[in-house]
Amino acid sequence: MLEEKNEVIHEESAPRWIGIAVVILAVVSLAALAVGWTASSRSHDLQQTFAAQTAQAKQTDDILNQRLAKAEDTNAQLQGELSVVTDKMKLTEDELGRARSQTKKIKDQEAQELSELQNNVNGQLATKASVDDVNKLGTDVNGVKTDLDATKNSLNMARGEFGTLIAKNHDEIDELRRLGERDYYEFTIAKKGEREKVGDVMVELRNVNPKKNLYTVAIYADDQRYEKKNRSVNEPIYFFTNGSRAPIEFTVNSVAKDKISGYLSVPKANTVHAQAAGN
Repeated sequence: MLEEKNEVIHEESAPRWIGIAVVILAVVSLAALAVGWTASSRSHDLQQTFAAQTAQAKQTDDILNQRLAKAEDTNAQLQGELSVVTDKMKLTEDELGRARSQTKKIKDQEAQELSELQNNVNGQLATKASVDDVNKLGTDVNGVKTDLDATKNSLNMARGEFGTLIAKNHDEIDELRRLGERDYYEFTIAKKGEREKVGDVMVELRNVNPKKNLYTVAIYADDQRYEKKNRSVNEPIYFFTNGSRAPIEFTVNSVAKDKISGYLSVPKANTVHAQAAGN
């Protein structure tokens, strides 16, 4: 009975370990399955990522290839344009050389023509200068002759007490004008009793004696009246400007009935107002 009991116990305990083993195997299988699924999923993701990167790389490569092709086209175009420009530059250099040569030729020709023209002008100027010198010499001779005539006429004129030359007629007055030392104002007073302006003074004819060539005048200067009685023809009456030693000369050259003619001689530096004085 005891042996049967032991056999029964032995038969009941055997499946229990097998169950545990089966469970363990099942767990291990599930774990392996989970790990395999995870690895498969990860591998799939990696494949997708790699495929995307590969596609992007291919796209980038295509873009680069396109840009490279475009760059090669541009380079080829630039090479062509550079060739054209080089040809044009060679042509321009040739033209520039010809232009420089032509310019130098023109400059040399102009320089030669200018030199010939200058020589011609210098010759004409030399000839004209000789003619001008002759004409000038003739003018100088005429001037000297005129000066000699003036000196001769001056020597024939009388001088007043202040050394001034006394003119006796219109021609001698013109001769004194040409000397340029004084200003001359000719006058004719043909009415007695009225004042007439002569130069910067007022003159009033008071009386005339044609037979004796005498006259009487009243001269007004600086608001003063000065009467000169019985003055002779060609006898000067002198006036002095304020603060000046140069005299004003009043001279009558001819007398007639109620009429006198003569001139007023004024220094170049004479002032407007005069002070009457004299003999």
